[in-house]
Amino acid sequence: MTIDQSSILIVDDVSSVRYFLNQNLRIMGAEKVAEASTGQQAMMAINTEHPNVVFLDIELPDSNGHELLSRIKALNPQCHVVIMSAHSTVENLKRSVEGGASGFMAKPFTPQKIQATMNRICNLPKTQTA
Repeated sequence: MTIDQSSILIVDDVSSVRYFLNQNLRIMGAEKVAEASTGQQAMMAINTEHPNVVFLDIELPDSNGHELLSRIKALNPQCHVVIMSAHSTVENLKRSVEGGASGFMAKPFTPQKIQATMNRICNLPKTQTA
């Protein structure tokens, strides 16, 4: 998978975070980027857009990111979910990995961190089969 082949969903209740991530992903070559600001919107987008990469905030107004991670992985085990949080605690990181997240980005993040995360995700299938 390459970034231009990716279907990406950004889930965060803060519009400036969604905008920053969306713009950086598009600069990197992503063509299909959708956004959601609530867990409910996210699940609707998962069912209609079928993204293969989801950037998911832990703290949403209507749901918990860890619970959404479980729901997303149950619907599509192949989906790469990157957890985002301003609280980069060991507990958050541990729960994310145990829940099947492909990555964790602490806020605030840089364009370089977004690029490194996407590069790693795009290369995951090759490293898993090697």
